[in-house]
Amino acid sequence: MPLSEQEQRLLDEMERHLMRNDADVVSAPRDGRTLSYRNIVYGTILVLLGLGGLIVGVSQQLIFVGVIGFVVMLGGVILAVTPARGPGKARVEPDRPAKARSTSSSFMDRMNDRWDKRQGER
Repeated sequence: MPLSEQEQRLLDEMERHLMRNDADVVSAPRDGRTLSYRNIVYGTILVLLGLGGLIVGVSQQLIFVGVIGFVVMLGGVILAVTPARGPGKARVEPDRPAKARSTSSSFMDRMNDRWDKRQGER
């Protein structure tokens, strides 16, 4: 079912408003602080070990073991959500063509590129 003229104008106006306001968010440079898979894996392992220690401590009524298990769990969670830092991380360079960076760009970057191409065709 096609849109009426008023609905089409409203939709176009909303689209222009969205593009104008979200252009700052889309073009904002990334600071390179993303979650590291290594940290997530190590953090998950620590959480599981800490959970095991907590269960053993509670079941055997060893408060000290339970507290240590809880601290290990907390450390694992903190490690898992800590963003990675450093120059060793791969970053998308803005001056490279879209075809060259498509393998290292995120899904949303590729969708934004496709959207920009469609807007340029009109």
